[in-house]
Amino acid sequence: MSLLGTSLTLGLLAALALGPAWAGAATPQADPVVATTDPVNEPGGEPGTSPTEDPPPTEEPGGSPEPSTPAPETTAPLPESPPPAPETTAPEVPPAPSVTAPAPGGPPTPAPPVQPAPPAPPVRPPAPGSEAPPPNPLGVQVTTQDVTLPTAYWNAASTATTLQVTVNNTGTTAQRIRLSYTLPVGLTDAGTKGCAAAGGGTYHCGAWTAAAGVRFSAVLRLRVDGTAWRQMPLAGVVQVVADAPGVPGEAVDDQGFAVLFPPGPPAPGITLAADEVAFDISGTASTLTLRLGNTGTVDAAGRVEVVLPGGVTVPAPPPGCVTVDPTRTRCDAGTVAAGRAAEVRLPVEATPQAQREAPLSGAVIGQLDPRSGATRQMQMSFRITAAAALATPVVSPPAPTGSQGVLAGGAAAGQDGTTSVRRTAILLIVVSALLVVLALALATIALRRRFAGGPTPEPTAHPTD
Repeated sequence: MSLLGTSLTLGLLAALALGPAWAGAATPQADPVVATTDPVNEPGGEPGTSPTEDPPPTEEPGGSPEPSTPAPETTAPLPESPPPAPETTAPEVPPAPSVTAPAPGGPPTPAPPVQPAPPAPPVRPPAPGSEAPPPNPLGVQVTTQDVTLPTAYWNAASTATTLQVTVNNTGTTAQRIRLSYTLPVGLTDAGTKGCAAAGGGTYHCGAWTAAAGVRFSAVLRLRVDGTAWRQMPLAGVVQVVADAPGVPGEAVDDQGFAVLFPPGPPAPGITLAADEVAFDISGTASTLTLRLGNTGTVDAAGRVEVVLPGGVTVPAPPPGCVTVDPTRTRCDAGTVAAGRAAEVRLPVEATPQAQREAPLSGAVIGQLDPRSGATRQMQMSFRITAAAALATPVVSPPAPTGSQGVLAGGAAAGQDGTTSVRRTAILLIVVSALLVVLALALATIALRRRFAGGPTPEPTAHPTD
């Protein structure tokens, strides 16, 4: 029975050592969080130039953050073999004291000692399986602002504007980051330093070298043609590619940006407004709210027409609305009294791909046809955002993702040593179970031998004659 207690004690010690191991395995190390003020720079240098030729991005105060340190393993060391089981034989009976005359038949014969049980063979852990691939140190993320045009756009042949781009090295090593962007029809580069046209509205810029965790910003100088509003909705895309010496593959990320026009061209007697469309993380349908105002002195029949980008549709037009084509929906706003406004609500859906490419832009065209007087018309852009575009799922192998916010080179399973901790914990469980089973088997064998041999006869002292 003492052997059973010893084995149970060993199993309990292994279980206690297992608790910290499971705690370390269940809590993955968080990615480093960098608080920044996003210093702004222009992309410097010619495409492919070294960091010394490009204006280096201003790193955040305090320098590059140090990568987080994985928690040390707290598992108990694995014993090579359990201690040998103690002997369970009955104690030998000492011989009786000698007397004056020996008993008839000679002295009593002591019982032969029981052979001790052989020690348990050492328990060796099974050969470990294939090791998990090392985590990919590459990772990059880009975010953009929108190109928002002022009201003065309607009174100019062209308008100069800027687009701010923020790049974040989300990997665990210093990387060379290259930037490119594609502009829609009606927009051109206005002389951004270090960027050159590559055809098809695409521009390639120079490269930066950024340490792990560093975030920096760059400003792209753009020009919007005075007739670009006729092509609305308009949107572009910015892409970054990161690599590192000695590390195979690349990390790629991209994000779209919307070109937002103010209501116009200005016309007397009419106003137009549209709310932003936002899709939550569930991806369910959202609602677009439009307001068409009559600021004239005569009642007018109102009508609105919504133009949506690819992948965004009106699934079920409400009463008074009809689908002109997959991207256009026309709604009758009824009679809009002078000094009043009509509101139109449309359900809007977006495919997963369209949500990943957000932010996007849509357009709405409003029209008032008064009982007397000329028809008045105005149009504007509205923004389309999606929570899916801000998500950052983990991707282990470096590969182009083609979607906003998807990082190549995130932490894979087994990073920070969690896989080795889990493997050690499993081995401890197996060894503890084997120890308990072995102890029970040895105790059972010892008890069977004791009961099979029968009680040992006690020697009897005979009185002398």
